Amino acid sequence: MVGYELTLTGWIIVALCALFTGMAKTGLSGAGLLVVPLMAYVFGGKPSVGLLLPLLIFADVFAVSYYNRHAQWKYVIKLMPWTVAGVLIGMFVGKHINEQQFNNLLGTVVVSGIILIVWFDFNRHKINIPDYWWFSATMGLLGGFTTMIGNAAGPVMTLYLLSMRLPKNNYIGTAAWFFFIINVFKVPLHVFVWNTITWQSFLFDVFLIVPIMLGALIGVRVVKLFPEKGYRIFLILSTIAAAIVLLMK
Repeated sequence: MVGYELTLTGWIIVALCALFTGMAKTGLSGAGLLVVPLMAYVFGGKPSVGLLLPLLIFADVFAVSYYNRHAQWKYVIKLMPWTVAGVLIGMFVGKHINEQQFNNLLGTVVVSGIILIVWFDFNRHKINIPDYWWFSATMGLLGGFTTMIGNAAGPVMTLYLLSMRLPKNNYIGTAAWFFFIINVFKVPLHVFVWNTITWQSFLFDVFLIVPIMLGALIGVRVVKLFPEKGYRIFLILSTIAAAIVLLMK
């Protein structure tokens, strides 16, 4: 079908990845933890990155449409130049980096960031480090690099936006617009530089719009059940789990 010969198990995994992607983009970030390694398991590392990107954009459109009014644009604007630089760096080094070493490094960075966030929470009346320009620059560069290499910037951006202590809907709306813009920016790089997005792969992605939309609807409904404090705890635990997945990948 659309040029890909998958087993029944392969189709089930891909459909679940589409479902989880929709859920992750509408606030249940933990649902997307296994999408990157599962897609890589079915299609291989680099091809899976190109296949996953249009799926993410489809889900981004839904998230942006629903949470548009909650976006905090000052954070998007502050991060964007650094993130674009990180994406370009990732584009050039992506063909040469050792994937296992990269995942180990990323997992370590995310765990370290979680420790910092917990420390910030206990000392938030004494410190204000996240407002410094170097914090935004570091998170932007790392986020851009990781999203280009493996669509794995979710944990990094979660760390940044948690540090800004945004309310639940503001967090989701800001993240939705940020990822929509940066994912669209990545498309020509995948098409013309890495050659990981083709007409064949795009048609395959279109085939998965229905489970993405279903996942997005599930995400919207479940997020409404979380109180603000509970949602923050959920994000922290999800990010820790994401770091573990990256370390084990």
